[in-house]
Amino acid sequence: STSRQQNQPQGHYGLTSPISLAPPSDKDHIHTQKLIEAMKPFGVFEDQEELYHRTTVLGKLNNFVREWISELAESKNLPPSITEQVGGKIFTFGSYRLGVHTKGSSDIDALCVAPSHVERSDFFQSFFEKLKNQEEVKNLRAIEDAYVPVIKFEFDGIEIDLVFAKLSLPTVSDDLDLRDDSCLKSLDIRCIRSLNGSRVTDEILRLVPNLENFRLTLRAVKLWAKRRGVYSNIMGFLGGVSWAMLVARICQLYPNALASTLVNKFFLIFSKWDWPKPVLLKRLEESFLNLPVWDPRVNPSDRYHVMPIITPAYPQQNSTYNVSVSTRAVMVEEFQRGLEVTDEILKGKSDWSKLFEPLNFFQKYKHYIVLTASAFTEEHHLNWIGLVESKIRVLVGNLERNEFITIAHVQPQSFPGNEVLYKQSGFVSMWFLGLVFKKAESAVKTNVDLTHGIQSFTDTVYRQASALNILKEGMKIEATYVKRKQLHYFLPAGTLQKRKKQRVSDISQNNSGLQCKRSSLGESCSDGSKDRDSRTPSNSSSLNKISKLDISTAETERLFLISWPNSKSQVSPTEMEATVALRTSGPPTGCTIPGYNTVCQLRTCFVQEQHKLSGTLITDPRSASPKQHYSPSSK
Repeated sequence: STSRQQNQPQGHYGLTSPISLAPPSDKDHIHTQKLIEAMKPFGVFEDQEELYHRTTVLGKLNNFVREWISELAESKNLPPSITEQVGGKIFTFGSYRLGVHTKGSSDIDALCVAPSHVERSDFFQSFFEKLKNQEEVKNLRAIEDAYVPVIKFEFDGIEIDLVFAKLSLPTVSDDLDLRDDSCLKSLDIRCIRSLNGSRVTDEILRLVPNLENFRLTLRAVKLWAKRRGVYSNIMGFLGGVSWAMLVARICQLYPNALASTLVNKFFLIFSKWDWPKPVLLKRLEESFLNLPVWDPRVNPSDRYHVMPIITPAYPQQNSTYNVSVSTRAVMVEEFQRGLEVTDEILKGKSDWSKLFEPLNFFQKYKHYIVLTASAFTEEHHLNWIGLVESKIRVLVGNLERNEFITIAHVQPQSFPGNEVLYKQSGFVSMWFLGLVFKKAESAVKTNVDLTHGIQSFTDTVYRQASALNILKEGMKIEATYVKRKQLHYFLPAGTLQKRKKQRVSDISQNNSGLQCKRSSLGESCSDGSKDRDSRTPSNSSSLNKISKLDISTAETERLFLISWPNSKSQVSPTEMEATVALRTSGPPTGCTIPGYNTVCQLRTCFVQEQHKLSGTLITDPRSASPKQHYSPSSK
């Protein structure tokens, strides 16, 4: 039993019988209560008043949908006998349906299920117009061309993401069970995708042995994942459903364990998991519908998934398609840290608050790329950053394929631009990527060309924006390479607090470090602590000290070159200063913007600790020499 617990489960695709059936001890109950107390300050538990309000809103929305479907049946001249019984129903899925909704998090994922006479076009036209005329509905917007088409709105203060599916049935009864595979018959792929969220959520709840233990453990794991910066499906980490499936698998392996034990076993199992062996909650099943399912034995493309976590409802799919080698490596490292911390906690050497200490991302790496997206107006900025954010994982993939890069770690949290950036470019959002470079074998200065990876990423974003007809004048992407000590030009001092110089108790007193509330506009973030080592009290004025050289050129091939001596070489501190290249990428050929100057621009800035301009701009790949030297800065 002990040896089995030290290794990942064996068997068909990782499926096996429970590892432990031992009942919980008094010590387990005490640790679980302490875990609950440690989570309370973070607002992970919903109060009854909020729960009642959401339930009321969903009831109103369900009646609203039934009324619309009945009116639509009349407008299409269906017989009165059918019109009176067409029905329609709202189903919930995601965190709300799983029972792990958090306090203050008001969004609900919902599914509108309609009978056969309702078309998708009706949902995005007549239903959309009906919503528009309701006083309780605010911030209404439709995203019809999304992978899963959705209408987003606020209903009486509750944010709703509503997707649509019509069934091949004349009526939709109140007792409809979407878990039955027959409800997928004769549906188009968009309806199947819409139904998948609800079907997967219900199947997860059915497959866990103890709902109370599952929910408490999932709350703890989701809080940990958000605090450690590994909760983001769009950025290549894991989303809510993936974390839920991992926790559900641990609950299956330890069906009698309480949450404190399950959290520890979660880190034990997945820190040692033999990726890319998939995680499944049940065996893959075939169906008479013959829909495409995840199966590397049949689909060659499925063999390239690096961290597959397979949904339990038919048609089974990989929920972690976006995960890359770098993001998996970051998560595995966090699993290992989680195991070390929870082992200490269960031995009485630490408390649960240590598990939820935030990752100090801005002290973790020596090298960073600052990705900046800007637009002239707030409306254009919202559309622009949504697209850029959805493609950042493409940049991560491009960077990690560079032979000199071992890790490209993106921080999911976006940050707003400061006053200087606002004056220069309008509305600005920034993302930060930490880089780990391979150590060179020789002491010769190493040149790393990131041009192709970054240019490929920006081209992808501009082409997508052009195809979606959202590309406007003033929309820009900029990529800046900086070293750790130069981050204070872009971020508030508190965000860069060097927590490694603080005791754990100090960190806990500072509200466990960085607590940022993210919005589509990237609201400002701050730390409860002060930066003792910051060279400047405000990065707004400091940014003015960065010298910039603007060059216009019709050429698109330019070097984004990083040079630094090998760590083994004997060089002075001034010679170790970084050469920083800032690239402003315009749209590629074929992407037109009204009033936009199609000449690409390259801006380079050389930032050194003394803020003095130095260095050489390389504009031709043939002129790049590994022996090129840069002028050292002087005090």
